[in-house]
Amino acid sequence: MRVGVFFCQMDESADLNIDSIAKYAANLPNVDIVQILGIKPHPDVKTLNEIIRTNNLERIVIAGDMPGYYKPAFTKAMVMAGANTDEIRLASFKEHGARGEQAMDRAKAIVACATMAVPFPLAAIPVGNPVNRSTLIIGGGIAGIQSALEIADAGKPVYLVEQTGTIGGHMAMFDKTFPTLDCAACILTPKMVTVGQHEMIQLLTKSKVVAVAGKPGAYHVKIKQSARFVDVKSCVACNQCVEVCPVKVESEFDAGISLRKAIYIPFPQAVPNAYLVDATKCTYILSGGKKCGVCAKKCPKECINLNETDHFIDIEVGNIILAIGYELMDVSKIEQYGYGVYPNVLTSLEFERLTNASGTTGGKIITKTKRFNKKTEKDEWIFSPDGIPPKSVAIIHCVGSRNKKYNAYCSRVCCMYSLKFAHLIKEKIPDVTVYEFYIDMRAFGKGYEEFADRIKEEGTLIIRGHSAKVTMNNGQMVVRGEDIINDRLAEFNVDMVVLAVGLIPSSGTNELIKMLDISKDSDGWFSELNYNGSPTDTEKGGIYVAGMCQGPKDIPDTVAQASAVAAGVLRSLTTKRGIGHMSSIPLSEIEAKAKSIQTV
Repeated sequence: MRVGVFFCQMDESADLNIDSIAKYAANLPNVDIVQILGIKPHPDVKTLNEIIRTNNLERIVIAGDMPGYYKPAFTKAMVMAGANTDEIRLASFKEHGARGEQAMDRAKAIVACATMAVPFPLAAIPVGNPVNRSTLIIGGGIAGIQSALEIADAGKPVYLVEQTGTIGGHMAMFDKTFPTLDCAACILTPKMVTVGQHEMIQLLTKSKVVAVAGKPGAYHVKIKQSARFVDVKSCVACNQCVEVCPVKVESEFDAGISLRKAIYIPFPQAVPNAYLVDATKCTYILSGGKKCGVCAKKCPKECINLNETDHFIDIEVGNIILAIGYELMDVSKIEQYGYGVYPNVLTSLEFERLTNASGTTGGKIITKTKRFNKKTEKDEWIFSPDGIPPKSVAIIHCVGSRNKKYNAYCSRVCCMYSLKFAHLIKEKIPDVTVYEFYIDMRAFGKGYEEFADRIKEEGTLIIRGHSAKVTMNNGQMVVRGEDIINDRLAEFNVDMVVLAVGLIPSSGTNELIKMLDISKDSDGWFSELNYNGSPTDTEKGGIYVAGMCQGPKDIPDTVAQASAVAAGVLRSLTTKRGIGHMSSIPLSEIEAKAKSIQTV
């Protein structure tokens, strides 16, 4: 079979020397012609047809970061030449992980397999290793919880590490889930309680992985467990310590729209259901034990130890699951929306906590009220229980998403939760006017399109187009933007603006990438081994990704991926052979394996 190899790149790669890979390809068996078409080429079909005819090519290999983009042109050329279009093979560097230190050998192996018409995953199979039966899960959100429960229910020990004082993640902060409008806490909290009580799960809150060594199936992990200053087993959450604590700070769980004490419980259904002390705010700790300490004196169980210190835990595990979730981008960078300038411009997470029955207003949707703070001697805007409901609300989609200046990718969940917000606003304030500014409505999941139609029927004004800016005119907020359906510029007076803020990788992502020697994609999320065939594995054997840390996704997809990861872990534990590192397979071994498959 006469083979032609064509290199077509969408972008330059610092890891790949295309000239070197092309020279390698030219020396492969049956390869008659190699051409480098360059960056973002537009192949001329007639020219390709002439090359195919002149060289009597029977198989075409398109090599590059996204070779499928160029396949239509080659398909037309093959048809014109009277050749078999089934013999067009894609050698995708991006799909099969040609990056990092092993990028060149990996790219060569990918091209070699394509020239022999052997799928790369069939030829690149690492050697397995014996597996320790314990599993480490980093991140206690819904993905980490789901994986932990499925592995533990199979009778296998799990270490669940969470850096905050409770498991639950972002889902614990939500009021309702789309499109069913089920109570998020009703779904999540039973799972949280089960995790806290499960005999096969060791829950480590206020903890962080600081070092990982070893090999697939036998990882040695060092965990730093920060002091909670409260004995979890003794604390009965009686609240007496909170009553006497004089320090008030913004609540992270309420996205900063309410206050908590320096000794606190993140939320009423927290697991573990015990208080902890914020060492960065506690007067006793900051003063070196010279001031305050009243909470320890007041505690009837004597379970508060303000002199507690951090400690380290060493464990051995066979598999590691990464489920560290996501964060919201800093929307104050996008100045035209007035966040941080106008008090009633809120992020999506702030609005989640405002509308939540367990939030600071008991679920009442109200605007902020100005009051004078005697301590700071300044005016401040707060959500007061006697606040006034808004008469009009604008919800702006794609704030920081699908924008090359910030994040070029779609955050996927924003359209649907914005529609959910519209429903909740209309439900709680029947006479309110709600505007939704969107670019494209991406209602992609089961029942999502029907939910979008329902919101329109409820009276929300759906406006397609970019929102230009939010301004203030005589004490009234004004939203200006496009209305491309009606071919005009829209301008509306509103009392509240909700920004559907883009999602970004968690701040701990880069640290774990260095620690585990795994890779990230161009947007900063953890890279999977193969997006289509192995969406939960990574380059490193025994290390998996689950949930948002691999890329934006909704709760159903997160739970499904977490279950898939658990299945992969249980498979390795059942067979007692874990998968080794992909980077450990030499180029010569992949070539030999591909040749043996080709001859079968």
